[in-house]
Amino acid sequence: MEALEEQARPPLARAAHVSGFRTVRGWFHGWGPAWLVMIADVDAASILTGLESGVAYRYDLLWFLLLLTVPLFFVQEAAGRIGAVTHRGLGELIRETRSPTASLALALPVALADVASYVAEYAAIAIGLGIFGVPLFVSLPAAFLVHVGLVARGRYVWVERVLLGVSAVFIATVASALVMRGVLPGDPVVLSANPPFLFLLAANAGAVVMPFMLFYQSSATAEKPDATVRGVRLGTLVGAVVSELLMVAFLTLGAGLPSGSDLYTSSGVASALATVGGWLLPYAFAIGLVAAAFLALVVISLGSAWGIAEAVGIPRGRTFWFYTLESVPAVVIPFLFPHPLALVLDLMVLLVFLLIGPGILVGLLASDRRIMGEKASRVGWRVAYWASLAAVVTCGVVALF
Repeated sequence: MEALEEQARPPLARAAHVSGFRTVRGWFHGWGPAWLVMIADVDAASILTGLESGVAYRYDLLWFLLLLTVPLFFVQEAAGRIGAVTHRGLGELIRETRSPTASLALALPVALADVASYVAEYAAIAIGLGIFGVPLFVSLPAAFLVHVGLVARGRYVWVERVLLGVSAVFIATVASALVMRGVLPGDPVVLSANPPFLFLLAANAGAVVMPFMLFYQSSATAEKPDATVRGVRLGTLVGAVVSELLMVAFLTLGAGLPSGSDLYTSSGVASALATVGGWLLPYAFAIGLVAAAFLALVVISLGSAWGIAEAVGIPRGRTFWFYTLESVPAVVIPFLFPHPLALVLDLMVLLVFLLIGPGILVGLLASDRRIMGEKASRVGWRVAYWASLAAVVTCGVVALF
């Protein structure tokens, strides 16, 4: 099977002075990776976090979800800009500018945490297809074959086109589900020092910027020789807004669900949603859930595989077997542990802390003029970046107390 083909990358010094096109078209170069990583951010774990937030507090967390658009944009923009300017992924750039040990030390924990994310995505696919009556022993192997087969097809551009189509299906089904559900009266701005409330704040913060996103966006953008900083910024901004609106949609779907609703089984999800939106709502939700989980599964897998490959000096185009093998446990675990999604909220808080190392280095690299040239972060962007990263990490620390 043919692996993803590696694009030629220019020398670092020369790439540091690449400028964007001066045409309208230039705004859309680099759109794909930026858009996909933003939409993939709304994965199975994030969807469950949004539903749980709605079930527990209705619209009380809505203001916070919208506010998270700011750190999401600034953190991811820096990662995408690094890929567009240097034509190197984050793992590769850390290895070249710091050391192979530093690159591996950052990429390996992220890859291990990603395995837990794979479990959540496969479990979500099984729940979604289960609503249509597809049994576990059919849905999981089928999802694995499609997941692996997509990347075995060849070049990244092919993968990107398929995922863009999946993202469109995801957004359309979520929008239709929201129309069926309707909006309940409620207060969208509520503050509380209640520990469960603070824990959900941290879980939502962990869901907004996940470590794999930094590795994926830098590497995927580096695969596109025509990517521009303008295109990266536009795609990241639009994607950040849409992804948080999707999170608001899932919070809205969860608002008013019966207290104690079972969100970890097909029958439980279908029953809970049918009580507030009729018989068709569970099927619309199921399609959206499967699309979101599959898109996230591919994006997380590529980000993880690329991060490890770049850390050890292997070309990104030769990661197929790593990409495949690290997903095998995720197919098996849902058979052995019936409700892996029950651990999702704890995983979201953990990801906040795994973000610290890669987040710091992204901020430093994006501000380094020797690497980024005239595209290095200026004072205002640096302040916004570090404030954004600090805000997300602070939420994780607060959840511990």
